[in-house]
Amino acid sequence: MSEIGELCLLLSLGISIYSAIVPILGEKRGRRELIVSAENSIFVTSGLITISSVILIYAFLNRDFSVEYVANYSNRDLSLFYTLSAFWAGQKGSLLLWAWLLAIFGTVVVIQNRNKNREFMPYVMAIISATLCLFLSLLVFASRPFELTYPPGDGYGLNPLLQNPGMVFHPPTLYIGFVGFTIPFAFAMAALLSGHLGDVWIKTTRRWTIFSWFFLGMGNLLGAWWAYRVLGWGGYWAWDPVENASFMPWLTGTAYLHSVMIQERRDMLKVWNMVLIVITFCLTIFGTFLTRSGVVQSVHSFGQSTVGYYFLGFLMAAILFSSYLIINRLSILKSNNELDSIISRESSFLFNNLILVGAAFATFWGTMFPVISEAVRGQKITVGPPFFNQVNVPIGLALLLLVGICPLISWKRASINNLKRNFMKPFIVSILGGIALIPIGAGHLFAWLSFTISIFVVTTILLEFYSGARTRKEAAGEGFIKALFSLIGKNKRRYGGYTIHIGVVLMFVGITGSSYNLEKEGIE
Repeated sequence: MSEIGELCLLLSLGISIYSAIVPILGEKRGRRELIVSAENSIFVTSGLITISSVILIYAFLNRDFSVEYVANYSNRDLSLFYTLSAFWAGQKGSLLLWAWLLAIFGTVVVIQNRNKNREFMPYVMAIISATLCLFLSLLVFASRPFELTYPPGDGYGLNPLLQNPGMVFHPPTLYIGFVGFTIPFAFAMAALLSGHLGDVWIKTTRRWTIFSWFFLGMGNLLGAWWAYRVLGWGGYWAWDPVENASFMPWLTGTAYLHSVMIQERRDMLKVWNMVLIVITFCLTIFGTFLTRSGVVQSVHSFGQSTVGYYFLGFLMAAILFSSYLIINRLSILKSNNELDSIISRESSFLFNNLILVGAAFATFWGTMFPVISEAVRGQKITVGPPFFNQVNVPIGLALLLLVGICPLISWKRASINNLKRNFMKPFIVSILGGIALIPIGAGHLFAWLSFTISIFVVTTILLEFYSGARTRKEAAGEGFIKALFSLIGKNKRRYGGYTIHIGVVLMFVGITGSSYNLEKEGIE
């Protein structure tokens, strides 16, 4: 069985190389049959990788310890629940899971766009297949999941730290987010290659972007929950390098989600949106490189390995390729509108973007500084949580404040009357709340600011729900509750965003409360 699994991976690599080249040839030569052939090749690749994955799962369930990976990550006493999760517990299985997910996502994209976006699809298939080639090359040459060994009487078992529900759901959830960002990146590169640089590619990938962002966020939260319960850090976040590696693309992905709204609404920031999606995709590859290269020490990493060179080479190629395309298309990426006023929703979204990217850069710098210092000076300087907290806490508070400000400012140019009308009530409520919190927050300025700003943000959001429902109630003659639900149902995107903002506020409250708590021990 293991031989079949390895053969399927080898065939998948060959077919992926084919589907990375042929659709471009078909597009350039006007041969539709080549593009259709590439689409079918992606289906075949997905099927072959599925077969390999099922075979590895079967090897785990059947306790086939002749497969080295199975012997290293399971034993006869391991429960079914954790035996299945052992599939992605090590490097080889996690790489196979990544390739499997990407192949499935590629299949879904082809099916979704069989009769539309034909100007993009040859390039989209080529980008997805080229990315898939990276992981299949690793699985075939550098990190073989079906490598055989002399079968021991029993396997070595799964690390006790990984025998936790959090670690069952954390890795696949995180990988779904990482892999999912390949799709908007592929469409962005397709837009550049095809010259169709409107907002069609953004609208086509909106759900993919939200889907990827959601799972990446959930992956981080599940990892934090696991760390809190198992690792004994005394908390759920320690600014560990691998934690940071999954946090950075979430930050830039959040910036991208907000920024594309300006392009759709005002036809602005086309270059910036391209840069953001490229950075987000590259950070997903960079995070995988960090986890598997051994350049940083982390409880999450898989240890030193040669696969890091593959990721580094691909990362450099992706950066150079995408940078060349953006520079080459600058003339037609020019925005049709300009920023009308510094006091406008566009400018608030832009500040939001700069803060998020600034947080990502600060996290990147703190993560990589020990590596850079060792390479330059031969001395590794440790950067710990105090640095990240000192830099990112003020950035986070500024971001939280913008979460409350953005929805209240008009597009194009906000008037003084608009500002007074929208900000007066939230401002008064937050001031009163801040005064009430002074005794609690004495000695903790950042904690007091966080709670006070949280009051402001929640007030702005609740007022948006209330004023919208009241307006609909008067216009449609409905009861308030019915008007509220009708309003949300007809404006899911807008009010769904507000709901997410409330979730962000709750996270800030929880983080603040756990960061500035006071513990005392006494004897009764």
